[in-house]
Amino acid sequence: MRFPVFDIEDNEQFEQLAMEIYRYQLEHNTAYQQYCSFLRKPLASQVSDIPFLPISFFKTHKITTEPEKKPEIVFTSSGTTGTSTSKHLVHDLEIYNQSLDHSFEKFYGNPEEYTILALLPHYLERTGSSLVYMVDRWIKHSNNSKSGFYLNNLQDLSVILKELQQLDRKVILIGVTFALLQLAEKFPMALDNTIIIETGGMKGMRKEIIKPELHKILSSAFPKAQIHSEYGMTELLSQAYAPDGIHFKLPSWMQVSARDTNDPLSSIAHGKTGGLNVIDLANIESCSFIATQDLCKTYADGTFEVLGRFDNSDIRGCNLLAIG
Repeated sequence: MRFPVFDIEDNEQFEQLAMEIYRYQLEHNTAYQQYCSFLRKPLASQVSDIPFLPISFFKTHKITTEPEKKPEIVFTSSGTTGTSTSKHLVHDLEIYNQSLDHSFEKFYGNPEEYTILALLPHYLERTGSSLVYMVDRWIKHSNNSKSGFYLNNLQDLSVILKELQQLDRKVILIGVTFALLQLAEKFPMALDNTIIIETGGMKGMRKEIIKPELHKILSSAFPKAQIHSEYGMTELLSQAYAPDGIHFKLPSWMQVSARDTNDPLSSIAHGKTGGLNVIDLANIESCSFIATQDLCKTYADGTFEVLGRFDNSDIRGCNLLAIG
């Protein structure tokens, strides 16, 4: 079954489905219902009035519209020592599968055109990673025997990259930031026909650096490669991608806005720094309206930048590239 959210073609369709999902989740998601009632605000009559659930609720509550149903899978955040982790209860994996497939097609085309290589240490060493699930699906759909995961075997990865260069094969290399930096230091090489997608995350392995600096290092180590960025998290079932590494673009079933950092219930204009609110209509069974702990700037064309994190917020494994 194809879910209607993946057939959205314009903003009118988006807003119509967003309002339907909002009313459904307000009725069936107890945590979201309680949060909205505590705000003492009237029932939203338009998308701009819909309340956004603080992302921290995924650590303390069951965020689901089907509390009695056993989930097919539970995605968990990596967390850091001494911190609690988020849990995203997914009752229908087909929703996530369709989100992944439609997004890949939108941003990159047919996965069978690529050899897909993944450099995701730490993520592979635990269970419940939505990122590993995503990349594993990419790899399987690439239908290519050379596609696969790499843990810490950077030399083996460098060998396969050189081999694929000689074969003139299109490559996607997706990796966590600290591992890509290690690869850049130890095995720099020219990479034609290669897209490098950094997912963020130093995991305490290195000092945080700003995105422009990271992309400068990667571009220098891997000349001719395209350097992209991915924005995703445990609490979402969709991702955004930045072909220029900075400005993230969204699939048609996602939208973002910026909230006032001093008044989280108020929105701010495009181009100003605020807290990132995300609408992910693929989150049908959990909550589609999430107030993240990321700082951002949004733009009128629907793109956004991630500028870092709120002070004192937990370090999330993906996409922590703070800008001072």
